[in-house]
Amino acid sequence: MKKRDDITLERSAGPEETPVAASHRRMLPGHHWLQTPRIAGQGLSRRSFIGGLSAAVAGVIGAGAYPAFGAASGTPSRPLLFTNLRLFDGASRKVREGVNVLVEQNRIAALPAVGQSVDNASLVDCGGRLLMPGLIDAHWHSMFCGITEARAMRSTVGYLYLVAAQEAERTLMRGFTSVRDVGGPSFDLKRAIDEGIATGPRIYPSGAMISQTSGHGDFRLRSDVPRSNASALSYAEQIGAAAIADGSSEVLRRVREQLMLGASQIKLMAGGGVSSPYDPLDTTQYSEEELRAAVGAAEDWGTYVMVHVYTPRGIQRAVRAGAKSIEHGQLADEESARMMAGEGVWWSLQPFLADDDANFKVDPAARAKQLQVAEGTKRAYRLARDLGIKTAWGTDILFTPNNLPSHGRQLAKLIEFYPSLELLQIATARNGELLGLCGERNPYGAQVGVIQPGALADLLVVDGDPTQNLDFLGEPEKNLQLIMKDGQIYKNQLPVS
Repeated sequence: MKKRDDITLERSAGPEETPVAASHRRMLPGHHWLQTPRIAGQGLSRRSFIGGLSAAVAGVIGAGAYPAFGAASGTPSRPLLFTNLRLFDGASRKVREGVNVLVEQNRIAALPAVGQSVDNASLVDCGGRLLMPGLIDAHWHSMFCGITEARAMRSTVGYLYLVAAQEAERTLMRGFTSVRDVGGPSFDLKRAIDEGIATGPRIYPSGAMISQTSGHGDFRLRSDVPRSNASALSYAEQIGAAAIADGSSEVLRRVREQLMLGASQIKLMAGGGVSSPYDPLDTTQYSEEELRAAVGAAEDWGTYVMVHVYTPRGIQRAVRAGAKSIEHGQLADEESARMMAGEGVWWSLQPFLADDDANFKVDPAARAKQLQVAEGTKRAYRLARDLGIKTAWGTDILFTPNNLPSHGRQLAKLIEFYPSLELLQIATARNGELLGLCGERNPYGAQVGVIQPGALADLLVVDGDPTQNLDFLGEPEKNLQLIMKDGQIYKNQLPVS
């Protein structure tokens, strides 16, 4: 034991460590990991107590992002040169050799040729393995992926945050270094991760899902209707999961509120859904005028609107109104797809194939809608590829925590529709391009999804050959040898010199 600021620090017990804490401890022999502090004397100052408590919370919630090579600032003390590797840089659909990767602070600094000298750098020998960008999920629910719907309904928001923080670390350890959160109160989770209080991927938050009355984001019970101006907000609205808005002026208010809270982009519900009981899948939600109001407010802040929608009518209305990303859209016809292609709109598709990875529905009505969407998914992927539509990939794992271990597999199985290297490019560089669409609202200010000078240093070293398949992503605990996010190493099984 050793003392620091009158707080006695104990070495963490191994079995209770999070994966990140254990990984860092292996990299830094002799480092003492923080547990709940114990008061060493009665003269403890308030400042010392708060500092010690904050450190303990960091250890309990997420193990923090400790520096891989010893700098107290949280960044490596020396540049890192990754050598002996095969590089997939995300920008091209090929794997190349004869190049190293230099990381300084939290950026990719250079791609020096093999044999080119680099001064004062620690060497990381990749052993001939693949080095690639960190994965990106472009349709993620940070607050609701790790908990069932029934359990969430019985929980306070504090409990939801604890579950979400735990799952955020697991998400990072599956190799996902960035996510676009498409609905939920993720602002504080993002802040905790950015500040090192919790561990997880960087989050591009949308905040509350904005919905019309009776829309896909209206989670009220039938007994809550009718609603008057004096009615209290529903629980989903109170915690920031959803916001009900009717009419252009109310839509403007709700969009501006999410921007005020820090949304990097805005999410609107423009059509019916699978999981919601009151809005049939075929319904079209929000008038074009209301959608235009949201788009205008977002554009005034230099960002964009994405819409949840499935049907041709809803897709066409959203595109005409100026939405930049269609989320789902599996029931699109060729006319709608051509409209997306012509306007340069992104198609954010998910592998909804009604298989073992589906957000399984017990209710017969919801199950029927799910099967209808699954039938359209294969056609949607073919349309997107044939028409050259800018396509993003995400999973939309929602209230189905048992599907989280298949996170990477849900990308790998799409080899039915795309060559493996193109698939990997979609989940890295292309998704990164979509994340960057938020312009000045980008909370991280640099490119992600590529291994290029100036990009954020998010990278994986893996056992696998993406020229053959992406099956290695289905077993991250086995195949991911190194995980780096923002220049910090969270898992390392490679030699460093």
